[in-house]
Amino acid sequence: MTSAEAQPPGEGAATGLSIRDVARLAGVSYQTVSRVLNEHPSVRQATRERVQAVIAELGYTPSRAARSLSTRRSGVIGILATSSAEFGPASCIQAIETAARAHGYTVSVADTGSTSQGEVRSSLDHLLSQQVEALAVIAPHGEALTALETLPSALPRVMLQAPGHGTHPGLAVDQAAGVGLAVGHLLELGHTSIAHIAGPSDWLDATARSAAFSAVLDSAGLAPAAILEGDWSAGSGYRIGLELAAHRRITAVFSSNDQMALGLLHALHEGGVRVPDDISVVGFDDIPEAAHFWPPLTTVRQDFAELGRRCVDRLLGLDAEAASAPIEPVLLRRRSTAPVS
Repeated sequence: MTSAEAQPPGEGAATGLSIRDVARLAGVSYQTVSRVLNEHPSVRQATRERVQAVIAELGYTPSRAARSLSTRRSGVIGILATSSAEFGPASCIQAIETAARAHGYTVSVADTGSTSQGEVRSSLDHLLSQQVEALAVIAPHGEALTALETLPSALPRVMLQAPGHGTHPGLAVDQAAGVGLAVGHLLELGHTSIAHIAGPSDWLDATARSAAFSAVLDSAGLAPAAILEGDWSAGSGYRIGLELAAHRRITAVFSSNDQMALGLLHALHEGGVRVPDDISVVGFDDIPEAAHFWPPLTTVRQDFAELGRRCVDRLLGLDAEAASAPIEPVLLRRRSTAPVS
């Protein structure tokens, strides 16, 4: 964790005070308190004075991270992303932008375009040239972790989507819990021959889901029927689905994301394999279209809005007690799964 992020909520203030204490006593949202602290012009004068009075009464002082953000005044949070067109990264970017706007900040996004060290470094340099005040990283792969080691230690940063790796603070939906919900659901339905369509092996989220998949089956005394690697796209799910359609011994498939599950459903339909009568399918993410696949897809929902809110809270040092534990996912049971026949 960086030194900026490790500061208590109020240097010189009573232990445990946070921006939410100020907001509660002033009768306003914590976003409004943030705007007052950052001298944002959108706050009404009467509200500003009420908040300032509570701040004075409590002796509250914002964290060093929040104070440095308010004095540098670029008003920009940087987002380093890989594959920002994919649903997960795109949802995280949107959630961060929404949360940042509530505090009077804008975001600047740099998409690395690939996972190569040169692309990651170039994207980071682009963000630093804009004097970003904090950095959210939605590039869950090894090259991004390596590049972050070169950043100034005082720059607040948070890794999103990947479980905690190395010395970098991270925020994530609990990947293992999500896989446990998906595979546990299939086990409850009586499936014992379960295949996995994995994401790219250089993505930390994909490897976390694959490891969890094997662990859940192992705890049930089972081995994976197959683990086949895709690239997050529906096209890769389709190609893998053509292969799986020939293996009638497989009764269920867990796909590491919904797009690959869509391609899988297409291939199974072409191969004359009925879902869920012959094979049950579970996805991951709950993209908006998942409820309208045919059949509607059973999947795991990730709360990206909460992820973005927590990310901005941590970057701005607004809530020292903001939960750092992984966000719990939710299983949505639809019509692509059924008891084994």
